[in-house]
Amino acid sequence: MFCYQCEQTFEGKGCTKYGVCGKDPTTAALQDLLIHATKGIAAFAHRARQLGARDREIDVFVVEALFSAVTNVNFDPQRLKELLMRAAKVRDKAKTLYEDAAQAGGKTPERLPGPAGWTPADSLDGLLEQGISVSIADRRERLGDDIAGLQELLTYGLKGAAAYADHAQILGVEDETVWAFFHEALDFLASEPTDVDALVAMCMKCGEVNLKVMELLDAANTGAYGSPVPTSVRVEPVKGKAIVVSGHDLKDLEELLKQTQGKGINVYTHGEMLPAHGYPQLKKYSHLVGNYGGAWQDQQKEFAAFPGAILMTTNCIQKPGDSYKDRIFTSGLVAWPGVTHITDRDFSPVIRAALAADGFPDDGPDKTITVGFGHDAVLGVAGKVVEAVKSGAIRHFFLIGGCDGAKSGRNYYTELATAVPKDCVILTLACGKYRFNKLDFGDINGIPRLLDIGQCNDAYSAIQIALALANAFDTDVNSLPLSFILSWYEQKAVVILLTLLHLGIQNIRLGPSLPAFVTPNVLNLLVEKFNIAPITTAGEDLKAILG
Repeated sequence: MFCYQCEQTFEGKGCTKYGVCGKDPTTAALQDLLIHATKGIAAFAHRARQLGARDREIDVFVVEALFSAVTNVNFDPQRLKELLMRAAKVRDKAKTLYEDAAQAGGKTPERLPGPAGWTPADSLDGLLEQGISVSIADRRERLGDDIAGLQELLTYGLKGAAAYADHAQILGVEDETVWAFFHEALDFLASEPTDVDALVAMCMKCGEVNLKVMELLDAANTGAYGSPVPTSVRVEPVKGKAIVVSGHDLKDLEELLKQTQGKGINVYTHGEMLPAHGYPQLKKYSHLVGNYGGAWQDQQKEFAAFPGAILMTTNCIQKPGDSYKDRIFTSGLVAWPGVTHITDRDFSPVIRAALAADGFPDDGPDKTITVGFGHDAVLGVAGKVVEAVKSGAIRHFFLIGGCDGAKSGRNYYTELATAVPKDCVILTLACGKYRFNKLDFGDINGIPRLLDIGQCNDAYSAIQIALALANAFDTDVNSLPLSFILSWYEQKAVVILLTLLHLGIQNIRLGPSLPAFVTPNVLNLLVEKFNIAPITTAGEDLKAILG
């Protein structure tokens, strides 16, 4: 196997024997083959769309397949095999769609090579051989590290955007131009492009389209659950039976809350589900009592200590420990071998497991944190913020956030946040916030110094806040007293970075280490154009930013 799509890849170079994330060589090969299959589907779907023909089943499947290959989503070889078998059927459907559209338009259909001609092997061993034959390692050897790395940068951007697009379409919000881009970009990759300028341009377009995708997801979430409002969230347990929900899927949480009403079960969020407490149509459930634990990488310890049932929606799942494997459940696209998977949002097994477990014997201390500072909430007091900047009460804004992880060096973000001067405001989002979100930062003239914007996709809110401030000061974002210090782990962080680069954001600091797929030559290109830089130390970076 060879995989270097996440920040924790072995020795910062690539996982070749077993994934640091827990992915085995079988899973790795099947995921590589699934991406290969999506390229073949897209080759036909892209051409069909150019002739006015499209099919929503094809669109949604491609996004689900990409999302299934995101880090810490699907570790189950059997489910991946099923996806591959389905991919072949969807590819055939896309081929027919294209050929029929071509014939209707009086055109001769192209005979497409490469991924478009893939036929799945009839055994798992055969599929593994196919996966190995289309691995990243093969392309690195044939095309070189720079080209293969740029191809993977685009692939990982597509995976991240697919995650957001899938969440949005689940809530009924989608856009034709977004579906079209996934097929366009995958068809581009199917041709094995080697032109650096063309690859960089497509990566920037991926960032542009992802801005639209995040806008769609923002509209989906706020349309279904209302605009987030500042909300105090309990971070200590409440006596009684319990279910903890991790991942990112608000629809799953909503359905679970409906099904647990009146059953004497308290529901807790975990990880990236914390922002759910700010949504009016979710916080109205009185048995949504608080948040348990922290970021995804601590789940093995935290879930072992949790005296109830666990529901993992989307990523990030780790190998379940024996002490809780019989009371953890997956839903949506996430999967782990041997873990019970919930289909059709029937959470009865989760509820039964919660009622059978001990639950918390006592209430914990009354300790809370505050969430819900989305773009509507912050822009609602924009005048106050602008005045505080003009008066000198607020000197600088820091966006400190992104993915968290277990790799050493992430204490930098705690050190940076605590060292930020008291006349500065910190915006944060995604699970990287857990490095400091339980600390008391106080306020500036009633404006909290720590503003939790939400999940990783709520980078859209951060962008809207930055654009609004730039407009208020009649300048551009790069001229604002605003610095971006980002942590990354997986592919959603990659596509958010591409979005920021598409917007022309300069001087981003990225850590704790740079992506292995970004070679020195590609990094030099990004430094030259965007002045992107790795983090150093909290003290040195603060001095460079504030002078």
